[in-house]
Amino acid sequence: MKKSTNEFIIPFVGLNIGTHRYEFNIDKSFFEGVEDTLIEDANVLVELAFEKKETMMVAEFSLSGTVDTPCDRCNDPMEVNIHGDYRIVYKFGTDVSEDENLIILHPETFELDLSAPIYELLVISLPARKIHPEGECNEEVMNLYNKYIVNANEPENDEWDEDDEDWEDDEDNDEDWDDEEGEDDDDDSDDPDTDKPIDPRWSALKNLN
Repeated sequence: MKKSTNEFIIPFVGLNIGTHRYEFNIDKSFFEGVEDTLIEDANVLVELAFEKKETMMVAEFSLSGTVDTPCDRCNDPMEVNIHGDYRIVYKFGTDVSEDENLIILHPETFELDLSAPIYELLVISLPARKIHPEGECNEEVMNLYNKYIVNANEPENDEWDEDDEDWEDDEDNDEDWDDEEGEDDDDDSDDPDTDKPIDPRWSALKNLN
């Protein structure tokens, strides 16, 4: 993350118990020095209600404005509206928190740097898919996309036809195989050698007649 500035640092040790309010204006300078950032520029107002309690601190963030971020389709910059409300709880201790909304501070901590939390809130406020409105994407990039990407994903009809024919042939073969088996069964039933031997008790009954 970028180097901290005094603007985003809250020395909470000197604060009275109660709620304290802050405002931060986020612009292009906020992202200077940030590597692999998803946001290139911004015009965002971040409002913070920071409540200091006896055993914890609660930060209620509210942000709204616009950011410039690359389009997921053509990679050209585009302006996106963002807004959101977030709550972070700060407690003192040495345990590790598994809750992303709960931050454990070392007992000797005396100030908070809000640069990283604000950046994270900006990023998660972005929509899942960032795409220019229809017709506003980079025309040259879209032509290449349609030529090399879209066409590459289309199935080749000839290959599918061949597969279908093979499948039909297999079905016909199965039917022929069934017919042959049926004919063999009929032939076996007429063969006298295949008759089962008669139970001798039935023979004895016939002799009584």
